[in-house]
Parts: sequence; C-alpha cells; structure tokens
Amino acid sequence: MQLNKLQDLLVHNLRDTYSAENQALTGLQQMEKAAVHAELKAAFREHHAQSVEQVKRLEKVFEILGKSPKGVHCKGMQGLVAEAKEMIEEKGDPDVIDAGLISSAQHVEHYEIASYGTAATFAKLLGQTDVLKLLVQTLEEEKAADEKLTTLAKQVINPEAAQQ
Repeated sequence: MQLNKLQDLLVHNLRDTYSAENQALTGLQQMEKAAVHAELKAAFREHHAQSVEQVKRLEKVFEILGKSPKGVHCKGMQGLVAEAKEMIEEKGDPDVIDAGLISSAQHVEHYEIASYGTAATFAKLLGQTDVLKLLVQTLEEEKAADEKLTTLAKQVINPEAAQQ
C-alpha cells in the first residue's frame, strides 16, 4: 500500500490497530489465567470482553471506509504480547508476578491509546465524523482500562508486592 494521502495513512494505522487488538485478545486471556488476585483476573476478563467489542467497532470503521481490515501485522503488539508471556512464565512471588502482569498490560494499553489517539486525529482532520466517533469511544475505554489497572496496582497489588 502506498501512503500518498493522509487517508492512506489512516487506513494503514487502523489495520495495524486491528492486528494489535486481535493479538491483545490472546494476551489478555493468558494474563487472566496467570493472575492470582481475583480483582486482577476480573479486570483482565472485563477488558477482554470490551476488546471483543472494540474489534467489532473497528470492523464497523472499515465498513464505513469501504476497506478491508486485513493487510498489516502489528509487530509492536507482537513484542508486547511476547513480553507479557515472558512475565507469565516467570517464577516467584505471586504478588510480584501480578504487579509485573499489570505492568505488561499497561504497556499494551498505552500502545492502544497511542494508536487510537493517532487514528482519531487523522479521522478528525479528514472530516470522517462517523469514524471519529467510534475511535473516540474506544480511546476512552482504553484510557479507563489503564486507569483501572493503575488504581488496582496502587491500592492493592503493588503494596502487597512491596512487602515481599
């Protein structure tokens, strides 16, 4: 795909994001299984369900744009999911591992926040209001998921990990 217009870059970015979301779904399931704290398991489970809806929302975006979501493999998310898997395989205190899982999950969230924020900026500049609305909805969900993880880390998991 040649990137000659901002519209081309928007589609490329969205394809990368679509790939990233699909990879993150697998990572979230693996992190839920590995987590010890019930609240963390629930957070991963809830965000997985939300991510399924986000993938559907991206498919709607591609429908609006008249484009296929296929064609790009997100290497950034591939690396983040691989790092999360390494954390899952670590041995040690469960509280410390859960703190590490939150860190891994937040790396994923921040990547997604950057992806959706960039795509929303492009959509706004291009006057793609229907696309923008969908992207902003997902962007706000990603920010909320990140904040939930931050709160869980600060109030529960990191203090317990610090006692080890």
